[in-house]
Amino acid sequence: MASQTPNIFPFMRFADADAALEWLTQTFGFQERAVHRDDQGAIRHAEVSLGAGTIMFGQGDPGDQGVYVAVEDADAHYERAKAAGAEITRDIEDTPYGSREYSARDLAGHAWSFGTYRPEPAA
Repeated sequence: MASQTPNIFPFMRFADADAALEWLTQTFGFQERAVHRDDQGAIRHAEVSLGAGTIMFGQGDPGDQGVYVAVEDADAHYERAKAAGAEITRDIEDTPYGSREYSARDLAGHAWSFGTYRPEPAA
């Protein structure tokens, strides 16, 4: 079976994303892959990996956790989810980091985001 690049990534928020970044790398041995900050210096988006796996996180409400899925055609995916009655929590949009994405909740209320952004595979 051919190896595929992962396209599903857990995401989470931390009240203190800088402390989380330090803790995850020192305590669990994650490798820092990317850190993007807002104008106030808060981590808006970070990626850390351990082996081939990557998680994404940023500053925010620790209750805001879910799954990000990279898709080829975010608009078609959005239209399909909307037509099927998904609860859309963030309409499809172009992001400052070059992705086209949207967010929704599933039947149990779990957060999902779908978009064209693909984290670089862990080395």
